[in-house]
Amino acid sequence: MQPSFSKKFFKIAIAPLALASSFAYAQVNLYVADQLVDGDGQSNDAIAVENGRVIARSSLKALQKQYPKASLTQFEGTLMPGLIDGHGHVLGMGQMLSSVDLSEATSLQDALDRVKAFADANPDLEWIVGGRWDQNDWPSKQFPTAKDLDSVVADRPVWLSRVDGHASWGNSKALSFAKKDLSGTWQPVGGQIIRDGKGLPSGVFIDAAEPLIADHIPQPSEKALDATYRASVDYLVSLGITGVHDAGVSLRQLKSMMRLADRGQLPLRIYAMADGNGKALAALCEQGPYHHASQRLSMRSVKVYLDGALGSRGAALRADYSDDPGNKGLMFMQPEELQGLLSTANGCQLQINAHAIGDAANELLIDSIAALPKQTIDTRHRIEHAQVVDDAMIDVMSKSGIVASMQPTHATSDMPWVGDRLGHERLKGAYAWQTMLDQGVKMVFGSDFPVERAHPFEGIYAAATRQDRQGSPSGGWYPEQKVSLDDAVKGFTRWAAWGEFAEGRLGDLKPGYAADFIVVNNLDYKNLESLLKVTVQKTYVDGQVVYSAQ
Repeated sequence: MQPSFSKKFFKIAIAPLALASSFAYAQVNLYVADQLVDGDGQSNDAIAVENGRVIARSSLKALQKQYPKASLTQFEGTLMPGLIDGHGHVLGMGQMLSSVDLSEATSLQDALDRVKAFADANPDLEWIVGGRWDQNDWPSKQFPTAKDLDSVVADRPVWLSRVDGHASWGNSKALSFAKKDLSGTWQPVGGQIIRDGKGLPSGVFIDAAEPLIADHIPQPSEKALDATYRASVDYLVSLGITGVHDAGVSLRQLKSMMRLADRGQLPLRIYAMADGNGKALAALCEQGPYHHASQRLSMRSVKVYLDGALGSRGAALRADYSDDPGNKGLMFMQPEELQGLLSTANGCQLQINAHAIGDAANELLIDSIAALPKQTIDTRHRIEHAQVVDDAMIDVMSKSGIVASMQPTHATSDMPWVGDRLGHERLKGAYAWQTMLDQGVKMVFGSDFPVERAHPFEGIYAAATRQDRQGSPSGGWYPEQKVSLDDAVKGFTRWAAWGEFAEGRLGDLKPGYAADFIVVNNLDYKNLESLLKVTVQKTYVDGQVVYSAQ
């Protein structure tokens, strides 16, 4: 059994979660629906559950004969394993639920109107924060400015993150918090300050430039942080999500989730990644992997950031951006620094989950991971996103056992403009799901919420169709990279469970697995558009209802 962090180190008790660990019943419960879907197609199977675990799976008639005293719950619709989002940001989702949301803004003016409405409705907020804006969805397609925001909110600082989380937009009040003169031509390493013709910041800060302003936003209290997490996890289970790989968690944030788990307020499972070379990684190396007694919370991996995102032209490319000559993006670390961090994590026998989007970042990362000494345990190092690669990189990934953690809706969100960024030749190796599967690369699917919508069935639909929610383009975008519907479901169930070392325990409805399952309205395997109309009726974790639509 892996060790837990000491109570002395964390100054917090590690108590079992009441919902998950105090099963006092020996009642067998049978569950059956119109169909069961599990990544192997459709069946009429029912499941038997006892003490939070699946103990048998067969026809309802056979199970009733085997367990004549069992209770029976029959559902209309589809029963399937709970869905695991292999890459999300739990705190970010909670923050989005209580901040200004610009994801549906169709123009700069629309975005400004939404900011003003939120500020007017929340006059007591010291800072106006939020975001999810995407200038690529606006007619101008140009970065917005501080002056734009000043026109609607000038008396309070406004700081709004771009949809990919790799750029932020502030008003003049927010920019005034910078502790150094931001004028001139200098740029922070790994970041960029967008400047006007006079060399002054225009209002958008990319990647490593963001902390110049963001570090001045007041930290929430413990109570407020816990409430934000609680709002997030309650929302996620309503979507049928029973597990999340939380990509980048600080020690303070982990403690907040620990408090929820101790109080029995964590309705899903969180596989947390330490946030880079910080206190959480130091604790993992000193104390060993962390596991809460409830099996609802764990941390045994580290999140590493190597480059930015394509939407803000921060992804590191080997050649210039096709629509921005002279710009190859931003590499956050030099090779020596990267190798040092990877060696530390690998030496502590931790899983490395490294963000890489551009082909330059992916090439450096793949080669660096492949060169690490092999450990006595299976480390299952992962590349988060792995968006722009080529056949040679995929071959090294396959031979080295590097996992591709990818987000299908990134492809369908990016497809209207990413061709302008990369050009046709580089797109041949972009979002290459089926090529990776064909070459034996293990995969994990997720959404990267709140960058994308958290609805997992939209991710399953995108993986199987390469189309957006409006059904475009006909036949799919680079359709040769579609995966089968069964594989799309596996990406959010079995494969995601494997990506967190939970195979044999999570991601399926076989005997011995945790009774994490959901009930949705019927899925039609012959009509993939039905995935976009799915509504979740019930979500079960450890055999207990954690969400009900009624």
